[in-house]
Amino acid sequence: MTKPDLQVNLGGLWLSTPILAASGPIGNSQQYRERFSTRALGAIIVKGVSLEPWPGNPPPRLAETASGVLNAIGLQNPGLKHFLEQDLPQLTSAGPRIIVNIVGRTVEEYAQVAAGLTGAGGVDGIEINISCPNIKAGGIAFGTDPDQTYQVVKAVRRQTSLPLLVKLSPNVADVTVLAKAAEAAGADALSLINTIAGMLIDIETRRPLLGNTFGGLSGRAILPVALKMVWQTAEAVKIPLLGMGGISSARDALQFIMAGARAVAVGTALFYNHELPDEIYRGLADYMVEHNVAALGDLEGIAHKGDDYYE
Repeated sequence: MTKPDLQVNLGGLWLSTPILAASGPIGNSQQYRERFSTRALGAIIVKGVSLEPWPGNPPPRLAETASGVLNAIGLQNPGLKHFLEQDLPQLTSAGPRIIVNIVGRTVEEYAQVAAGLTGAGGVDGIEINISCPNIKAGGIAFGTDPDQTYQVVKAVRRQTSLPLLVKLSPNVADVTVLAKAAEAAGADALSLINTIAGMLIDIETRRPLLGNTFGGLSGRAILPVALKMVWQTAEAVKIPLLGMGGISSARDALQFIMAGARAVAVGTALFYNHELPDEIYRGLADYMVEHNVAALGDLEGIAHKGDDYYE
């Protein structure tokens, strides 16, 4: 067969490969190129950007677990102005498409960040992190209430014509309710999942290990949870999905695609395997050749089709 086609259209954003770097490990500057291989990346999702600088949480902020990482960074970043003046010019020369993850404590802050990014140029898409607490609603997280989700996505949608992804939280009873709200508000695609809330205790000090007490668990341990939520969401919405959560091999990526994801993002695994995007790309291409699959889209959601599909 001819060379397999790994291009994807993620909510209006054409990517040369279905492999993205998730928000977080890459950071917001070109320094990642000294550490990570980007040849196989279709896009980089940079670390969260807020309207004003955020200091983050007190240390300790990171802890390794048996099969993952618990982090309580607290979305520390120098703010929109610094990002536009210092980080974005470096990022746009990198090669992969640039998607900016945005955060805020009010609907208005999200909207202002989106407007600033849209007018700057060099940004290919926006990913809304709705795990932030809405201070005007008593601290409830935007991503745990469908009405809050709808309001923030709608406000951002009004400010930008860029492809708009919404990153869903797994810390809810039914992720599909939030997915439908985001879709109704104008999201072009959904990213799932974000980290799972957790904690550790230092038995010597008899205190929580993290300075913030709680953190977000990422890495291999959360893959089955993420896969389940991608599966459920694929059956609930019509917009494309970006699957993430514990992906560390091409086999993992294929599971997400077969569950209904159009593309995948790698995060925690990049810390210990800087060549992972290349390995996943080769693994996907090899699988497609071996199984005579011409385009990656032919595998999207295939696990939902049942036994009759193969007769």
